[in-house]
Amino acid sequence: ASTDGTVDVLKSFGNVPELRWTSEPDDGVVDAVNKGLARARGEIAAIQSSDDFYLPGCFSAVAEGFRTHPAAGLVFGEVERVDAEGQVVFSPRQPRYSLARLLGRELFIYQPTAFFRRELALALGGWNPRIPYVPDIDLWIRLAFHAEVAQLDAVLAAYRTHPGQRDKHRENICRDYLRMLEISRDIPTAPRRLRRAAAAGAALLKFRYGGPWSDAELTRAAWKALLLRPSLLFSPQLPKHRLVPGYFALTGLRRKLLGGGRP
Repeated sequence: ASTDGTVDVLKSFGNVPELRWTSEPDDGVVDAVNKGLARARGEIAAIQSSDDFYLPGCFSAVAEGFRTHPAAGLVFGEVERVDAEGQVVFSPRQPRYSLARLLGRELFIYQPTAFFRRELALALGGWNPRIPYVPDIDLWIRLAFHAEVAQLDAVLAAYRTHPGQRDKHRENICRDYLRMLEISRDIPTAPRRLRRAAAAGAALLKFRYGGPWSDAELTRAAWKALLLRPSLLFSPQLPKHRLVPGYFALTGLRRKLLGGGRP
């Protein structure tokens, strides 16, 4: 159950017939989302965090997206990253969607921009409680294996960045992401190029979330990702400097020699 004032906000809307809400004890965010999907009545569903918000024109753009892509099981668009005060700090722009790019972590489907067919999501099991730190990307990948995905050239939502959000738990995210790949029913039987893309994406985790990695480990991860998926050479998701063994040691030495600074 929510304890952040959400219930008071919902009560302030009064008896709006389009609004149905429930506040009750649950077993965490995965359980709450799955309850919501089961109780919802609409054909198209979305999952919105309390930190994030939709932008004007979002719903009409999504409705048009499903109308023009009737076979799509998932529609998503662009996002703006905002700070705690709602000020835009970054507006990432994604490459064109492909399942290989999604698996290879060259492209990200941000949760507040994703809209999907509810019955299909339920048929696929909804959010998986075994991987509570990556249930959204897991669902997007499962949907992508079983239906078309449509990418909209429109900014649909704002994604708020602050110290307390779930994606700051890097160790848990990395653990659950690797577990997601291990238990996937779709990836092991996918074409070789998709399996290689998924393995490359796993290698890139070290750069996305950081950790206590040595220079040598990061260099190996960069080369592994590149050898598995050579197109990463042209992607900003692969830090090219990490392909150089001992890069930071060399740059530290250069600073000392040229400027007398500390490495």
